[in-house]
Amino acid sequence: MNAKTVLGFDFGTKSIGVAIGQQITASATPLLSLKAVDGIPNWDEIGKLIKEWQPDLVVVGLPLNMDGTEQEMTHRARKFANRLNAKFGVKIVTQDERLTTADAKARLFELGGFKALTKGQVDAVSAVLIVESYFENHFGE
Repeated sequence: MNAKTVLGFDFGTKSIGVAIGQQITASATPLLSLKAVDGIPNWDEIGKLIKEWQPDLVVVGLPLNMDGTEQEMTHRARKFANRLNAKFGVKIVTQDERLTTADAKARLFELGGFKALTKGQVDAVSAVLIVESYFENHFGE
């Protein structure tokens, strides 16, 4: 697979974190968090992001239980991924995101202490970690 630009989503029922990543650097940057109503985003906003960034691949975080089993949110995130594919025709992969929220909080705290821990920033940094863990799993050593 030859993905160059990767758009990452950290799915949530109230907020969906978004990040953009580059395969060349195997790193990602937080973009924003989109509001969602019971897991349903403003699809026009997502359409604008896809048009702006023209991703080769979209990675959606898959929230699993710590033992790897699926939960309600796992199914909702999968449904979100399927809708992205159906609406925009983008190639989708899912990425295990079991530790990303805790990692995102730790990373933000290092950068700016408690002040940095707004919900939107945590979600966007979680999306960064989803993209970066995808790169590690698929392109790292």
